[in-house]
Amino acid sequence: MTLHRPHTEAAPDAASPAPKTFTQAVDRVRKGADPQSEAQALYAKMTVSERLGLLDGDQPFWEGMLSLVEDGYNIYPYVMGAVDRLGVPGVRFADGPRGSVLGHSTCFPVSMARGATWDVGLEEKVGTAIGQEIRALGANFFGGVCINLPRHPAWGRVQETYSDQPVILGEMGAALTRGIQHHAMACAKHFALNSMENARFSVDVTIDEADLQETFLPHFKRVIDEGAFAVMSSYNSVNGTWSGQNANLLTNTLRDTWHFQGFVITDFIWGMRDGGKALVAGLDVEAPMRQQRGERLRADLDAGKCGWADVERAALRILKTQLRFYAEREQAEPAASVVASVEHVALAREVAGRSMVLLRNEKVAGRPLLPLNPAKLASLAVVGRLCDTANTGDLGSSSVRAPYVVTPLAGLTQALAGSGVLVNSDASGDVAMAAALAATSDAAVVVVGYTSADEGEFVDGSVASRADLLALYPDARTDEERRQRAKVLAALGGGTSVVGGGKAGGDRLSLELLAEDVALIKAVAAANPRTIVVIETAGAVIVHDWKDLVPAILLGWYAGMEGGHALADILFGKRNPSGRLPYPIPADAKDTPFFDRDAKAITYDHWYSHRLMVKNGVEAEFPLGFGLSYASYRLADMTVEPLGRDGVRVGVSVANTGARAGHHVVQIYGSRRDGDRADERELLGFAVVELAAGERKTVEVTASLLPLGRWDGATRRIRVAAGLVSIEAAACWGDPDRLSTTVKVAGN
Repeated sequence: MTLHRPHTEAAPDAASPAPKTFTQAVDRVRKGADPQSEAQALYAKMTVSERLGLLDGDQPFWEGMLSLVEDGYNIYPYVMGAVDRLGVPGVRFADGPRGSVLGHSTCFPVSMARGATWDVGLEEKVGTAIGQEIRALGANFFGGVCINLPRHPAWGRVQETYSDQPVILGEMGAALTRGIQHHAMACAKHFALNSMENARFSVDVTIDEADLQETFLPHFKRVIDEGAFAVMSSYNSVNGTWSGQNANLLTNTLRDTWHFQGFVITDFIWGMRDGGKALVAGLDVEAPMRQQRGERLRADLDAGKCGWADVERAALRILKTQLRFYAEREQAEPAASVVASVEHVALAREVAGRSMVLLRNEKVAGRPLLPLNPAKLASLAVVGRLCDTANTGDLGSSSVRAPYVVTPLAGLTQALAGSGVLVNSDASGDVAMAAALAATSDAAVVVVGYTSADEGEFVDGSVASRADLLALYPDARTDEERRQRAKVLAALGGGTSVVGGGKAGGDRLSLELLAEDVALIKAVAAANPRTIVVIETAGAVIVHDWKDLVPAILLGWYAGMEGGHALADILFGKRNPSGRLPYPIPADAKDTPFFDRDAKAITYDHWYSHRLMVKNGVEAEFPLGFGLSYASYRLADMTVEPLGRDGVRVGVSVANTGARAGHHVVQIYGSRRDGDRADERELLGFAVVELAAGERKTVEVTASLLPLGRWDGATRRIRVAAGLVSIEAAACWGDPDRLSTTVKVAGN
């Protein structure tokens, strides 16, 4: 197969300054020069073609599309707005967030798994590692800071985000951004309200401005405040206007209210419906190829749909951001050997182990089933259709081409090598075979869950060939382009996925396991009372109907390339489980918001997750923040002091009262005692503490009161009213052993 690399244009028709012009400007910015002035000087040196070329991709459209369907997604960095004559590198895109999509890179657990660590320090390490790898592979831009709030757990791309809580989304996204930006520009996506997959190219999301600003955007503001250099708009429309040309989002909110200084790029290929309107509204770069803007922007300018002042404004944002980034990034270039290095692989294993959530660990013969002691096992059954499957997540734009993947069976087998324990395995999913193996083994591990066929990014050929989306493609003007176009449309007509390597699952149809998985669990549990169920997933899985049949349930996630080793670390006690749920798991699908994955229109509001359950008088099967441990922890001596006018500092003593070292997550919740949302519990902050057996530490948590505030349209900010607020320190939402006190806040 011929790899279709980006086309390189001939030098423009202008006097040719040395290509180090950009580098010299970076040096001046590093020494204190104004990036805006330096960007203006660069812009002044550019030809008309170069100025317009900043605003879209450098690769011709049909050449790029053919590469997508024949070679694969993001095989090389997608370059947008390079000006070789002046040395301007342009945006050199690498996707994520499981790791670098470029090359054969380290595959970390999916973001939702990392959200279950609640550990911002650990996530910053992940960001640094990914940044090093994409830089070593030729990129300078990471399009993988996904912080969309999943209003419903069936969202197909829920694996790419961290939680359904704005505070976790914001803090983890900020941590990833900090790590990435040592080496690459970080891009927060998808702005905004992108949490339906199958309908994302057509759905209109209507929302009240207060609900938008209070619930669905605070985490974006947090990541922008952290310094993210870019934002990616979403495909869907918001209140009747496509996000890629939505001035309320891109200008009123991002620039005028939040004072965002970076640039906005489209989501790929279908993220811009009207180039002139998008430019006026604040959309700077059409990604990733030369598409609508290359075809129509000059005509839009001539027609007055947009003006040269709009071009200059966008171009200066793009140039200024690159100058700032290159002036601030680490100077040392990572070696090629950093990609999937020993250190990064070890980090992937650590993160996988830290993410797994122990949901159930009942006593069998007088003691908790987990951890298993290999010295007391003669045999172990490992069964289930996923037990020997390399299952790291969906096959869409976030798919990382890891050099290898350790499956659960491989990890458990290697951990038991030399121990004398016989591993009896069957990956066929055959119920009778699994039950027979379990019946003759000392314990049984059942691996069930989802794959990319069940949930993930959804862009099949039928979608990509829709008439409204085909209208966004430029004409094929040469014989070569017509040949490329014919091959692309033939591939799409045959059902080829544009970004994936196989069937894309889209939004889930059910929150329950497949019927064959449930049958397998029941049969194995009946054959062996020492049964452990491991669930591979990203979103919530309803376990209500079968959970009491088994003594142990572990949420194993899509755990990355080292997931099998991490699973063995947990099951055999090498690592103490410390993952905590980043969302609640409902007992029934009726306890979630309305969801229609084929909807053309939908309304988002305040009511989802715990808020909706409380409103409806039901409890979660497992609440936000829940997770068991092989140790035990106790909180005491809580103190609360004001921190500015919209925050508090909470101090709490944490003791490990168990016999094993471990990590505990201290969670701070709050609720107003007055007003129309009195007694609505909200997560305000959190911190992770590592404790040796018997150790006690005092932990300080900086908690924001903004989740208790209300949007003030007149001042365009969230206001926290003066009054009484209940503050809780807990191990999970509604923890019966929580500490609580009431404080009077001054408000902002």
